[in-house]
Amino acid sequence: MKNLAIVVAALLTITAAPRAAEQTWTGKISDSACNAKHEEAAENQGVMADRECTEACVRGGSKYVLIVDGKPVQIANQDFKDLATHAGHTVKITGELAGSAIKVTKIEM
Repeated sequence: MKNLAIVVAALLTITAAPRAAEQTWTGKISDSACNAKHEEAAENQGVMADRECTEACVRGGSKYVLIVDGKPVQIANQDFKDLATHAGHTVKITGELAGSAIKVTKIEM
C-alpha cells in the first residue's frame, strides 16, 4: 500500500508540473548577423533580398532569429525543417518560450 501511495504521489507531481504554454509570435525569419537590417550587411555584395541574405548568413554560420517588433528573438531548435523554407518571410511561429529562445513547433505564412 505504501508503494502505491508513492507511485500515485509521483504521478500527481508529474501531471501537475508546470509546462510552458505554447504561444504564437508574428515576425520575420532573419539571421543573427543582420537581424532586421539586411541592407547594411549586403553593402559589399550589392542589394540582396531578405531571403537571400538570410540564407547566405546562415550558410556562413549565423543562426535563425525571429524579428518581432524590430527586435530579434532567438530560436532554440535551429534544425526545425521549415526555418529554411521561410527564411526572409513574415510568418506566425508557434512554440514554447524557454528562457529567451523559442522552441518552434509550427510555422505558418
